[in-house]
Amino acid sequence: MANGRTGERRLGHGIFSGGVGWSDLHPATVVAVVFLLAYPGFTSDFFTVQIGAYSLILGTIALSLMMLAGYGGMVSLAQLTVAGFTAYLVAILGDNSVGVMGLGWPWWLTVPAAILAGAVLGALIGAIAVRTEGIYTIMITLAIAVVLFFFVRQNYVIFNGWTGFAGIEPPTLFGIYWRDPVPFYYLSLAVAAFFFCAVVYISRSTFGLGLQAIRDNPRRMRALGFDVALHRIFAFFLAGLVSATAGVLLVWFYGRVSPGTMGVEGTIDILVIAVVGGLRHPVGPFLGAIAFVLLENFAIDLIDRERFNTVIGLVFLAIVLFSPDGLLGLWNRIRPRLRFDRNARSLADRAEVDAEGAHPAGVRQSTS
Repeated sequence: MANGRTGERRLGHGIFSGGVGWSDLHPATVVAVVFLLAYPGFTSDFFTVQIGAYSLILGTIALSLMMLAGYGGMVSLAQLTVAGFTAYLVAILGDNSVGVMGLGWPWWLTVPAAILAGAVLGALIGAIAVRTEGIYTIMITLAIAVVLFFFVRQNYVIFNGWTGFAGIEPPTLFGIYWRDPVPFYYLSLAVAAFFFCAVVYISRSTFGLGLQAIRDNPRRMRALGFDVALHRIFAFFLAGLVSATAGVLLVWFYGRVSPGTMGVEGTIDILVIAVVGGLRHPVGPFLGAIAFVLLENFAIDLIDRERFNTVIGLVFLAIVLFSPDGLLGLWNRIRPRLRFDRNARSLADRAEVDAEGAHPAGVRQSTS
């Protein structure tokens, strides 16, 4: 029994490290969960939606990239493309105010169909990308993202060209309009939490461990009988499910969708978010998303709007130079030092107490 509990502790290093051992749940994790649940109670509608919900949506898209890059060693720059394609399908299959397409399907049919189609697109991208490795995977997925961007911008029959679609609204369910600030925040939080837990679970499942082994040594896994290509394609499919679901939230957040939703600039932003937060930790993309959204909203108070990308680039370079594992990696490097200092102070205090016990005050006074 003791060995089992010890194994559980070794297996899980807390949620923030991507483990699953609840016995290692840090008090800071509980504080973070309570903060996220209570967040709308002490913030304005702007902070609830524009900061909170938007960070969760971007973090979920970046989480799909983290899953591929961190566990599979495949850096895909097409995750925002999958989200944008899903957003287009919500407008095309459902209702919009443009008068182009809008098949009028009910939301409970539109949303699952759009998410499934987005996941299939992710798998098709993966079927092409898995033929490459390293920098070539990055370039081929970027090429696919650029091709689809120009395709939707130039197609007016289905995608309505540069204008895109507007008037896209979430449903009213259980008497709740899900675009209101508080309901939309909790909807985004529920989706983000679900996929966060799902990615953590996948990372410790047989499939996830196999994916990580393929990342480390694909030739050996192929020799052991694994279908490496199929394994990677299925990983793209699962990542597509994550980004496609976030794409539904994204189109409900904006209320419209256009080629800019899946543009190259946004694609690079998702990469920056994932790298800044940390590509090896499921919580990293959300930390990166929070930092990105805060800079995006408040950097213009300090600099010109046109120089925002310069600030993001400088932050990106600083993180890569000083902490390749992102903000969470920087914290993991600092934490042992803080713990060492705390333990050193504790030992010093204990030694002082022991010394006082061995040499009572009266004895010391007499010897002095």
